Amino acid sequence: MGQLEGKTAVILGAATKGNMGQVTARLFAQEGATVMVAGRNEEPLAELAKEIGGHYALCDISSHEQVHALADKAKADMGRVDAAINTTGWGLLASFLEITQEDLDRITDLQFKGVHHFIQAFVRVMSEQEPTGGSLISLSSATTKAIINNHAAYIASKRAGEAMIECAANDYGHLGIKANTVSPAFTESPMTEGAFATPGLVDAFLPRYPLGRLNTSEDVAHACLWLCTDHAYVTGQNIQPNGGVTLRGNPQARDIEAAVGAAMAKMESEG
Repeated sequence: MGQLEGKTAVILGAATKGNMGQVTARLFAQEGATVMVAGRNEEPLAELAKEIGGHYALCDISSHEQVHALADKAKADMGRVDAAINTTGWGLLASFLEITQEDLDRITDLQFKGVHHFIQAFVRVMSEQEPTGGSLISLSSATTKAIINNHAAYIASKRAGEAMIECAANDYGHLGIKANTVSPAFTESPMTEGAFATPGLVDAFLPRYPLGRLNTSEDVAHACLWLCTDHAYVTGQNIQPNGGVTLRGNPQARDIEAAVGAAMAKMESEG
C-alpha cells in the first residue's frame, strides 16, 4: 500500500513540464493519493492530470479569489483536502539599487500575499471538513539560511512565507493541521535550465554541499511526501532537503554571482 493511500492532495505550481510541482504530483499519485494539480497554463495541467488519474484547475496564486476557488473546487471534486503544497516562486536576483517598484510588487504578490492566500484558503477548508486536519507545505529556499548577494527581495519574501507557515502551525495545530516549509537549494529544473547550462557553475557550487551533490526535484518531492504522511509528527519547521548546503553557505565569487544572475534574470514564476 502506498504511503498516501486514500488521501487527497492539491499541488499549486505544476503547470511547467518537469518542474518541482509536477515531480511531486507524480510521486504523490504513485503513493496512492488522489491529486489535483493547479497553475496558470491549462494544457500541461490537463496532460498531467490525465497521466496520474487526477484533477486539475487553473489558478494564479497572486489572486485571492482564484486561490480560494481552488480550495473550494478541490474539496468539491475530491471530498476533502488532506495536503496542499505551494511550489510557486520567482527567482528575482537584483541589488537593492536595481529593484524596481514593479519588481517589488510582483514578488510580494507571489511570495508574500500569494502564500497568505494559500494558507488562508486551505486552512479554511481543512478546518471545515470532517475530520479536521491536513498538511500545508510552502516551498521556501536554502538562501534564507545561506544568503547570496543581490537576492534581498527574494530572500525577504521567502522568509515572510516561512513566518506565516510557522504562525499557521501555531494557530491551527489544535485542529490537526500541520504547516511546514521545504527549502531546496540550487536545483535542476525548467526554471534553472539556463543556470545549469553555464559552464563551470555546477562545479563551483558542488564543494558547498557536504553530501557531495546538488539536490534534485525528487529529493524535494520526497521531503514533501514524508511531511504529508501520518508518520511525520512535525509542524512549524523548515525542512532542508539540500544536502547540507546551509552548513557552508553559497559561493560568493563575483564571477559565479554574475553567472547565476544572468540565468536567474530570465526566470519567470513557475506554473
